Parts: sequence; structure tokens; C-alpha cells
Amino acid sequence: MPVGPLILASASPRRRELLAQLGVECICKPADIDETPYADESPDAYVRRMALEKASAARRRHPGKAQWVLAADTTVVADGAVLGKPRDREDALRMLALLSGRAHIVMTAVCLRGAREESTVLVKTRVQFIPLTRHQCEAYLESGEAWDKAGAYGIQGLAGAFVAGIDGSYSNVVGLPLSETWQLLRDQGIPTALSPKASPEAFDE
Repeated sequence: MPVGPLILASASPRRRELLAQLGVECICKPADIDETPYADESPDAYVRRMALEKASAARRRHPGKAQWVLAADTTVVADGAVLGKPRDREDALRMLALLSGRAHIVMTAVCLRGAREESTVLVKTRVQFIPLTRHQCEAYLESGEAWDKAGAYGIQGLAGAFVAGIDGSYSNVVGLPLSETWQLLRDQGIPTALSPKASPEAFDE
């Protein structure tokens, strides 16, 4: 059965661009769900649940047998606290102050859902920030980059200057871990530029 166009359950231009890097064309259909964490819900469980609920909501709107939905949720975790998108300027400044001069974890859950199949992966990256002054944080907020990003920063933009180093997937911090996403697509027979026929065989040495 031919594979229908991939539905990306997100309005994120960054995720769409990352899929394009893999040679995957998609249709963006954001899923409108309640993103409030449950009481005592761990960050791992939260991002997994968000990705699954986004994929499920989009799949209900596009129930075709050959239709696949990809959904992802990214969050920043510092001191065990989930840092989502900032509500306002003071919230953004609070987040940047919390990240200043220390390491934090960026985690993304990716869910690929079809008519009967469902696959989910969770990827974590450790990011180290340099110490920041309030003036530097305020200057960054003037760029307008912070408002639609977890943790109030985007590593691919001006805030890349704040990053002393990372341990793990860079694309995960941007919003979609490329290696793991490609493997999910490949394993379900969804063509990409690297696997036009989705062959899962390992390279013969």
C-alpha cells in the first residue's frame, strides 16, 4: 500500500525544516491539546505523554489506513523542573537565570503513529550554559527568539552564544532528534533521502 503524505502534528518551522533535511515532505497539522503537566508527573513521562496525545489527536483527524502522523514534544529540565515556553518577559528572564552558568537537560519525545502501529522514542541532551548577566538576558529577549521555545531559548539562533558545550544530539535541542526520527520512519517503510526504499539492513563490513 502506498504511504500517504506524512502529517506533522506541529506548527514548528524548525521541525519541518529538520524533516526536510531528511528528504521528507510533510503536511503541518498542529494538534490542539491541553499541555498541563499532571501532579507529580516526571519530565520523562510528561514529554512522552504530550507526544502521544499530539499524535493521537492528529491521527483521529486523519484516519486513512496509509496515513502516518509524526508528533514531538520538547522540554527543558533544570533541577527536576520542567521549563516550557515562557508566559511573559519575567517568566523568560526567570528561566534564563535558572539556566545561567550550569547544565540542564533538553528532552524530546517523538511519536510515529499509523493505523495500527505506534512507536515512541525519548532523547536527552545535556547542555552547558555560560554565566549570564541580566543585561545579556534582556538583550537576548529583544531578539524575539525566546517566546515559542522551551526554556526560553533557541540553540540555533542568538542563544547559541550562551552554550559552552553539549553532550548528545544537537538536533534534539533544536526540536527533533534526526537520527532517532529517521530510524522510526525507516523502520515503518516511510521513504527518506537516506532510505528511499526503507531498507533496514545493516552495512556489510
